[in-house]
Amino acid sequence: MLIRYKKTFEKIAMGLLSFMPNEKDLKKLQQTMKQYENDENLQLFLWKTGEDIIGLMGILLTDDSAMIQHISVNPSHRHQGIGKSMVKALSEVFPQKKLTANENTESFLSKCDFNIHTEKGGE
Repeated sequence: MLIRYKKTFEKIAMGLLSFMPNEKDLKKLQQTMKQYENDENLQLFLWKTGEDIIGLMGILLTDDSAMIQHISVNPSHRHQGIGKSMVKALSEVFPQKKLTANENTESFLSKCDFNIHTEKGGE
C-alpha cells in the first residue's frame, strides 16, 4: 500500500533513500530529505506491507507530469515486483499525470510495463 510520507517516518525514509546511488553521503541525504519536506511540488511516498515500510518513491509534480526522482526497495524485499507495484499505485494516485523518469530512475522504470517517459533534469 502506498502511503504519503510523514515526519514520523523520517529515519525509515532516509534509510531507504540511502540505497539510491546518489544519496550515499549523509549531508546529501539530509539535504534531499529537507527538499522533500519543504517543497510542495516534491512528494515522498512509502510502500507499506503489514506493519513494515519496505519501499520509497520520491516524485516531482508539475502541471501535467509526475517525475519519479527516487525509487528504492529494501534489499531483502527486492525482485518481488514491489517497485513495479509502487509505480502502478502512483499511476492510480495521479491518473491525470504522465509518469516520467529522470536519469536516476530511468534504468529501473524502463523495465516496468508502464508508459514512462524520460526527462532530463529535476534532481
